Amino acid sequence: MLAIMQRIQTINACFKIVVVCAVALSAYSAQAEVTTGIDADAGLPYWELREAGLSIRLVQRHPDQTRAFLLARGFSREDVELIAQSCVFQTIVRNTAPVTSSDTLEYDLTAWRVQVAGASQAMQNRESWAQIWAAREIAKPARIAFEWALLPTRQRYNPGDYNWGMSVFGLRPDSHFDLALSWSRSGKPYSAVIREIHCAADVPPKEEAQ
Repeated sequence: MLAIMQRIQTINACFKIVVVCAVALSAYSAQAEVTTGIDADAGLPYWELREAGLSIRLVQRHPDQTRAFLLARGFSREDVELIAQSCVFQTIVRNTAPVTSSDTLEYDLTAWRVQVAGASQAMQNRESWAQIWAAREIAKPARIAFEWALLPTRQRYNPGDYNWGMSVFGLRPDSHFDLALSWSRSGKPYSAVIREIHCAADVPPKEEAQ
């Protein structure tokens, strides 16, 4: 009888541990905040994640915006289409830690994954595009202008710091995807997923009402 009671106490103790862990995991998941809406400046949809010192906003870019931007910087129409047809977003990253803190924020885009239709692929970053442009013998001024327009592949932010740039996801216009991202806050790793991001369709923008 004593042995049975001891086993029951052990089972109860294990159950309590499981419950505590489940509550803790739920609390951690609840910290993730993803919002969507229309960006006031761009007038296009955005997806924004705010969690563990990170704020990242992905704002749709219409393919025609990308075409105009790159044509003005010396790219040929053929080369412009490589990017215009690759799902480009304007991306704003911010360290939301109080400026009085010492919480640094770091990310590495090579670790981020684009998830679509059960498959996973890397983003197209500065380094991958540099190889493409070198193979296509793009003029150096145009290559430099494009490189600096992209979000840096790796970055470190002090509290309150932020920057922005274009992110290229390598998908056709009008595609839907999830983005699995990771970052560190003062050396501690974090990860999250932004779901059901929608690449802009390649259709002419609607004319503004007169």
